[in-house]
Amino acid sequence: MSESTNAPTSNDSDEPCAIVLAAGKGTRMKSALPKVLCQVVDRAMIHFVLDALEKAGVKRQIIVVGYEADAVKKELSTRGGNIEYALQEEQLGTGHAVQICRSALVNQTGPTIVVAGDSPLIQATSLKKCLDHFRETKPALLLGTLEKDNPEGLGRIVRDASGAFTGIVEHKDASDAELKINEVNMSTYFFNTPDLLDALTKLSNDNAQNEYYLTDTAKLLCQAGRPVEAIPVLQPCESLSINNTDELKQVDETMRSMGYA
Repeated sequence: MSESTNAPTSNDSDEPCAIVLAAGKGTRMKSALPKVLCQVVDRAMIHFVLDALEKAGVKRQIIVVGYEADAVKKELSTRGGNIEYALQEEQLGTGHAVQICRSALVNQTGPTIVVAGDSPLIQATSLKKCLDHFRETKPALLLGTLEKDNPEGLGRIVRDASGAFTGIVEHKDASDAELKINEVNMSTYFFNTPDLLDALTKLSNDNAQNEYYLTDTAKLLCQAGRPVEAIPVLQPCESLSINNTDELKQVDETMRSMGYA
């Protein structure tokens, strides 16, 4: 279900748009707030994600809301800009979150970026590098990745002997050789929109969690013979995730040391 405000005109559909995943509760945050409204540097973390997108030139932003949707909308109501909302009534995975945005993407001819709303250290410079590369090579999907000394728990980027992307393997499914890979997926996606819409129709929830995973689009596009690329241009700070209060504190301290405050 999609609820749109400031819907795009035909003139700006060639520009990039972003889908920001912001529906989660964040049960380990020890807060009744939606996860994206937990604060870093005295501000709801989602603002930093939207700021980075704007600085990278991504003006149209579709926010996927779910838990306490009205609270997220109220927090963002002061921003202005071209914000739209899509309501994810059931949280059935990242792929499902993007699936409910399909109607908002029908006229979108420019690239569609998908990022997490709980990644306040996402950098505008990294987004811009990915966008520039996407425009130059025009793949079906470009993954912004990073090389991490300790990739524990993260999906590995698998390449063939020539260095071309062949897939993402989750940590729990990785072989001993794959566990030695330090290039990781950080859920920063740049899609050719028609390819995204096509892949979304083919997603399956045939897995242990019965969820639809956005990472599966990479495999589906590769199987369809569509070009998928990954470039390790994300910065070390972008590897910091927020899944509990300790990590929230670490990100807050890191951001203050970087001059966010």
